[in-house]
Amino acid sequence: SMSIVKLSGIKKLFSGSALSRTEQRQLAKEVLFMTLARATAADTNIKSIEVTKVREVLLDRTGEKFTAANIRVAANSRLYERAPFERYLHKCSRKLNTKDRKNTLEALLEVIHADERVSDYEVTFFNHVARALELTPAQIIGLSAD
Repeated sequence: SMSIVKLSGIKKLFSGSALSRTEQRQLAKEVLFMTLARATAADTNIKSIEVTKVREVLLDRTGEKFTAANIRVAANSRLYERAPFERYLHKCSRKLNTKDRKNTLEALLEVIHADERVSDYEVTFFNHVARALELTPAQIIGLSAD
């Protein structure tokens, strides 16, 4: 998980370089990690419960362990001084299949619902992520023609 934490594939892609096969395979995990970490920064009243939930969801969906520190660092990464989070996400989404993009959104939903109350901010963040991942409303709710 150490290389995922560095977000090296995302950085490489954003600088215009091509990804190796291994980096391409890891990109989905990096995007998932970056999105969930960013969600903890998004909430103005960051609570440790959310970081705990993010760690749980990441372990569940990637099979890798991340520390609370890993998540806090990625949440406020210096990457975002260069460009907004959504722009990184959008650039990466072009390299991910629908299943991986949906997985990221579903994981985000899981993290958001971990809290009793859902804030306006979280709803807005969810919508931004869905848009950046270029998922249609039909794809999001799992509607597909037979």
